[in-house]
Amino acid sequence: MIKRALISVSDKTGVVDFAKELYNMGVEIISTGGTAAVLQKAGIGVTPVSDITGFPEILGGRVKTLHPKIHGGLLALRGNSEHMEQIKSLGIEPIDLVAINLYPFKETVRKPGVTFEEAIENIDIGGPSMLRSAAKNHRDVVVICDPNDYSVVLEFLKSKGDVDQNYRRKLALKVFEHTAHYDAVISDYLRKAEDQENGEEAAGEGIEFPENLTLAFEKVQDLRYGENPHQKAAFYREIGNIGGTLAGAKQLHGKELSFNNINDADAALKTVMEFDMPAVVGVKHTNPCGVACGKDIYEAYLKAYSADPVSIFGGIVALNRPVNRAVAEEMIKIFLEIVIAPGYDPDALEVLKSKKNLRLLEIDMSKAKAQSRAEWDMKRVSGGLLVQEDDVRDFDEKDLKVVTKRAPSADEMRDLLFGWKVVKHVKSNAIVLAKDLATVGIGAGQVNRIWPTQQSISHAGEKAKGSVLASDAFFPFPDVVEAAAAAGITAIIQPGGSLKDEDSVKAADEHGIAMVFSGIRHFRH
Repeated sequence: MIKRALISVSDKTGVVDFAKELYNMGVEIISTGGTAAVLQKAGIGVTPVSDITGFPEILGGRVKTLHPKIHGGLLALRGNSEHMEQIKSLGIEPIDLVAINLYPFKETVRKPGVTFEEAIENIDIGGPSMLRSAAKNHRDVVVICDPNDYSVVLEFLKSKGDVDQNYRRKLALKVFEHTAHYDAVISDYLRKAEDQENGEEAAGEGIEFPENLTLAFEKVQDLRYGENPHQKAAFYREIGNIGGTLAGAKQLHGKELSFNNINDADAALKTVMEFDMPAVVGVKHTNPCGVACGKDIYEAYLKAYSADPVSIFGGIVALNRPVNRAVAEEMIKIFLEIVIAPGYDPDALEVLKSKKNLRLLEIDMSKAKAQSRAEWDMKRVSGGLLVQEDDVRDFDEKDLKVVTKRAPSADEMRDLLFGWKVVKHVKSNAIVLAKDLATVGIGAGQVNRIWPTQQSISHAGEKAKGSVLASDAFFPFPDVVEAAAAAGITAIIQPGGSLKDEDSVKAADEHGIAMVFSGIRHFRH
C-alpha cells in the first residue's frame, strides 16, 4: 500500500501528471526544491523535505535529503517489528514510493566548453543515496528512476492497489544499473581529465590502467541482428566527446546500419585516417580490399576501385576528402553498402541519394586522429576483458633501417611507407603489395606467412611485377623473399627481429631486392 511518496527529479518529464494521480489517490507527496515548486504550481499538495527532517537545505542544496528521517523511512523493513518500533520511537514515518532521477552529469560534460567545476557540481549525492536505499528495500518501497515507468506503476495501483514483487524487483535492478552507469560516467570523466592534465592522452605514453575498470556506454539502438541472423545485438556509444568517431557519425541517407556495417565501417574509418594525401579505402569483412592515394579524391577513388573491383562490390568505402559529383557518379555504378566521408557536395549528395539503400555517413575527420589516440582497444574473452592502448604508434622515417646492399629508390620508399600504413589494418598474418600509392594485392588472416604472400601475388597477377611488399611481422624463413623475387617484387618492408633475419636479408641481396626493417610489429587479431 502506497501512503507516502518522495519525488525529486531533475528531468521533469511526466512528473506533474504522475504526482497528480498519486495525490488524487490520497498519497502524501514529499518533495525538494525545484520539483516541489513545479508540483505546487500545478496545484498538488506537497510536504517539503525540510518539514520532514526539521532541517533546512544547506550548502546551496548540496545537503537536503541525507538525513535519518529520510533513509530510515526508506530502509525500515515493514515486516520487522524491531525496525518498525524503532522508527516509531524516533518519529520516523515509512516512505513507500520514491521517484528520483539524477543531476544531468552526462549532459553537462557533453556541453562545449564545460569547466571542471561545472562538471563536479553536477555530481548528484543525495539522489543516488535515496535510490540505492529504496532499491535495497524494494520489497517495501517502489523505486522509480525512469519516467517511462510512471504509467506502469500507476496502472498497477489502479488495477491491483499495489505494485507486485516481480515488477518491484525489475525497478530495483534498473536503479542499480542506472547508478552504476552514473558512477561509471563520472569515473570515466575524471580519468580522462587526469590523462589530459598529465599529457598522456595525446602522447599515449606512461598510461596507467586502473585497478578497477568501469566502462560507461549508452545504447544507441537495438540492431536487427548480430554477425549472423540468429544472434541478437545492440550498438552502444561512449559517454563524452565522440566527435571524429563512428559512434558520432551523422547518417545523411540510407537504411539503418547493421552490426556488420558498423564493424566494417569502423575498420574503413581507421584505415583512411592513416593518410594525409587524398585517400580512399574499400573494406570487406573488416579487411581493406582496395586502398589508394591520388592527387585528388577522384583519382584516389579510381585507383582504389581498380585495386580490387571484385571485392569492393557490396563493401564499405571511406574517403578523407569531401565527395564531389564526379566521385559520386563513379560510386553509383556499383553496389556499395556505406560511404564515409568528411562531407558531401550538394550535387554529389543528390547523385548518391538515387541509391535508396546506400548509407551515407558524415564524420568530422579533423578530430578522428586525436580521438583514436585517446581510445583503448578492448576485446571480450570468456570471463574477462583484454584492454590495450590503440595501435597508433609508428616509426619515425629516419629510424628505418636499410638491411640490404641495395637501398630502396625514392619511389619504392614512398610505396613501402604507403603499404606499411595499409598492412597495419589487415588481419594477421598479413601481406600487402603496393605500387604507385595503391594496393595491388592483399593477403589476409592466414596461419602462416607464406600463404598470404601467395594470396597477394595471385591477386595482383601481372601488377605484382615492380610492386613493393609490406609484412605486418618478421619472416621466420626466407620463403617470402623467394616468392617475392619470383613475382618481380622489388622492395620489402618488415619489422625484422627474427632469429633468421640473416637468411631473408641474404635472399634479398641475391635477388637485388631492397629490404627495410621498421622495428615495429603490427599484429591485428
